[in-house]
Amino acid sequence: MTATLAAPQSIEAWLGHEAEDLLTYQAKVSRDLLHLPGPDFVDRVFVQSDRNPQVLRNLQLLYSTGRLANTGYLSILPVDQGIEHSAAASFAPNPIYFDSENIVKLAIEGGCNAVATTLGVLGSVSRKYAHKIPFIVKINHNELLTYPNQFDQVLFASVEQAWNLGAAAIGATIYFGSPESTRQIQEISQAFAHAHELGMATILWCYLRNSAFKQDKDYHLAADLTGQANHLGVTIEADIIKQKLPELNNGYGAVADATGHSYGKTDKRVYSELTTDHPIDLTRYQVLNCYAGRAGLINSGGASGKNDFAEAVRTAVINKRAGGTGLISGRKAFQRPFEEGVKLFHTIQDVYLSPDVTIA
Repeated sequence: MTATLAAPQSIEAWLGHEAEDLLTYQAKVSRDLLHLPGPDFVDRVFVQSDRNPQVLRNLQLLYSTGRLANTGYLSILPVDQGIEHSAAASFAPNPIYFDSENIVKLAIEGGCNAVATTLGVLGSVSRKYAHKIPFIVKINHNELLTYPNQFDQVLFASVEQAWNLGAAAIGATIYFGSPESTRQIQEISQAFAHAHELGMATILWCYLRNSAFKQDKDYHLAADLTGQANHLGVTIEADIIKQKLPELNNGYGAVADATGHSYGKTDKRVYSELTTDHPIDLTRYQVLNCYAGRAGLINSGGASGKNDFAEAVRTAVINKRAGGTGLISGRKAFQRPFEEGVKLFHTIQDVYLSPDVTIA
């Protein structure tokens, strides 16, 4: 990607015609029901939990690093796409990232709280960087080399390997709703318990995966379905939940209507009293399902495109105003020149640093 470096501009300018709505909207569910981000988040929320002192120390390390240090917010660079989307599709736009060290350098220069990537990437440079930025080892992946392609998260690394290279946390994905989800839940629940024993924090990518979720629209992005995935994630003691930004609602109804069979369980008050069609309300419902914010919600930045800066700012504003904890942005950052990637992170972080972007 060869786009020129974006000139600094205000948050309102990035949001364009949506600025007034996104910056002034008042959420349907009161913020008073939430455990909100703040400088004292670990003391206020996690000290009450069963997390041991080493976990508390590593959580505080995550929240105390980078440009967002001691704000209660997180900005994380995730780069597992070399497996999830293939190295060619991920790194051909910017081949410097075939070199694992440049992934860590981007996270540091970008002012990130942490870098989340594979055992191989972090293991290749751990002695040089483990003390300079928190490591999050992604322990499972969906590989796309098998023919025909399979969609299943399988373990690539152990909790002990993550601990040995100095990781502050482990990360994992569960494809909720998939035929393999039961096995994945069991595997990752055990891995998270072991990680906590060794003092590492846990981050779960709570993604949906089932062809039935694609109907007239893609209900993989529905607030009610992703919210329930989040709730399953915190049930196995994920300290931080990663989820895609919701774009619509009533996935339960759409799947049931399309298949002619009842699906799951919900309540009409979810749609009449707890949410509206507004993106801040949809995202707040995701936060509610993270034990009302006791586990921080970080939304993903999505694929790279023509309007990455504007899209990233929009996602950050929605996440922050909904009561979320930050953004985890990969392809939008590393599929562009290094300096632009750094600038993208700083632009996102400026949303969380701005006193003008308040919690709705």
